[in-house]
Amino acid sequence: MEDNTVTTVEPKEKTTQTGNEEKAAKKEKKIGFFRGLKREFKKIVFADSKTVAKQAVAVVTMSIFIGALIAVLDYVLKFGLGFIL
Repeated sequence: MEDNTVTTVEPKEKTTQTGNEEKAAKKEKKIGFFRGLKREFKKIVFADSKTVAKQAVAVVTMSIFIGALIAVLDYVLKFGLGFIL
């Protein structure tokens, strides 16, 4: 049989900081966050205008094609259901 024992975990003691120390720590976290954010933004590589234009044309073309396909299917289903009912 298994021995089911319960162990208790003692809570960690909180370090006491004064109000000014807490504010300084929060401020340092914010500064560190924005430094990291700036570093990450420097890593971004944007596409050139030629690639953006090609992709925009592809999106518009596919949108028109899919819209037309849905319209044709809708018309066929309406006609088929109207014929059956």
